[in-house]
Amino acid sequence: MENICPPIPSDSYKVGFIGAGKMAESIARGVVKSGILPASRIRTAHTGSTRRTAFESFGVTVFDNNTQVVEDSDVIIFSVKPQVVKNVVSQLRPILSEKQLLVSVAAGVKLKDLQEWAGQGRFIRVMPNTPSAVGEAATVFTLGEKATTEDGELISQLFGAIGKVWRADEKLFDAVTGLSGSGPAYIFLAIEALADGGVAAGLPRELALGLASQTVLGAASMVKGMAKHPGQLKDDVASPGGTTIAGIHELEKAGFRGILMNAVVAAAKRSRELSQN
Repeated sequence: MENICPPIPSDSYKVGFIGAGKMAESIARGVVKSGILPASRIRTAHTGSTRRTAFESFGVTVFDNNTQVVEDSDVIIFSVKPQVVKNVVSQLRPILSEKQLLVSVAAGVKLKDLQEWAGQGRFIRVMPNTPSAVGEAATVFTLGEKATTEDGELISQLFGAIGKVWRADEKLFDAVTGLSGSGPAYIFLAIEALADGGVAAGLPRELALGLASQTVLGAASMVKGMAKHPGQLKDDVASPGGTTIAGIHELEKAGFRGILMNAVVAAAKRSRELSQN
């Protein structure tokens, strides 16, 4: 019978970040702020004073090297750039064990490869996005061959500290990249363009940008918070012969929906190409 990985002790487990960048900091801060883990149970390693200070400022233990992090952690989160993840995981392989849950947030790096480099299958691949910096990430995760349902729940809870979490098959990750991975940039463009429209219509820049970003936030909150289809919400705003339908007409004439669909599909296709290389 296949050996079952021992459960991670839920009341005492320690989390180690390999890679002390912005994503690791966002996750660590979110986890501490939401009370999921005290900072005393989080560790990372870095030699540069700026990154050390960033983590130490809210109570995280910062070691000098990654070996110390691995030896003192039950859950190890690889938050390094995709191009270095192979080297980093391979170097630590001799000291990794299946008592530990391994997690990767490296974009485009497949579980098959991660498991091979680590020499073990207790791995979870996680795809957060940049709004993790403000606690509003859209995160999707998928379980490796030896990761348990409980492991998945633990990761759901950790990443739930920085936003919303979904579980999906890994084969959907290129499409996830195209939508939620790259999507914040599409919305930044949209907000900038709405603000430009406001300025063109006579608004001061600061007011236009404030109204544009708050409008996008408010609309997203309505879609999330009300059990209504976005098409229904759109219909509710558009009164007969009014201002809204005049604006919508222009968007439809320019192929607004198709443009957004094309953007997601193009980014997903590019993600597929990059992960095959």
